[in-house]
Amino acid sequence: MSHSTPEANSKAKNIIWHHASVNRQERAAKLGHKSAILWFTGLSGSGKSTVANAVNLALFEKGIASYVLDGDNIRHGLCKDLGFSDLDREENIRRIGEVAKLFLDAGIIVLTAFVSPFRADREKARSLVKKQEFFEIYCAADLETCEKRDPKGLYAKARTGEIKDFTGISSPYEEPLKPEIALNTGTQQLHNCVEFVLDNLKTNQVIS
Repeated sequence: MSHSTPEANSKAKNIIWHHASVNRQERAAKLGHKSAILWFTGLSGSGKSTVANAVNLALFEKGIASYVLDGDNIRHGLCKDLGFSDLDREENIRRIGEVAKLFLDAGIIVLTAFVSPFRADREKARSLVKKQEFFEIYCAADLETCEKRDPKGLYAKARTGEIKDFTGISSPYEEPLKPEIALNTGTQQLHNCVEFVLDNLKTNQVIS
């Protein structure tokens, strides 16, 4: 049996929401852990992808179903039609929020590593799911540290004007006000960051 939901896109007509034959609770019981969205945010070079992938590996080694959605990788496919204007950034994060929600329903711990510079966009992603299912993780390395690292050479290009709308240089970054987890990725060792994230997941009974 199925019914329409408010989640249906207002531009789409004659669509009906179909309920899955396996629900999240059944998936959690089978997998032995809950699903969650771990939303890593921070400046370019702050360590988002590095920490997210390290946490993902730690979860994998524990037999936990997890997956990383990385900003650059997503822009090779799902969001390759988007640029870096404010509107395109908003649409980029909107799509990621919806995809992350699908992973959540599939019983997977999904880790998203995106600059996601605007608070309003991150809050929209948060609003798609229940409070205890969304963990905003702030990789709090300051601009000076990130610019010194400059692993992709992007800051250098932004300083010369070669890259427009670059977060931290020519476009703003709005720091999280009350993130579930804050990591000082400018000075904290990677293994300490990973353990801190895992401890939080245990405390919140996502994993045992």
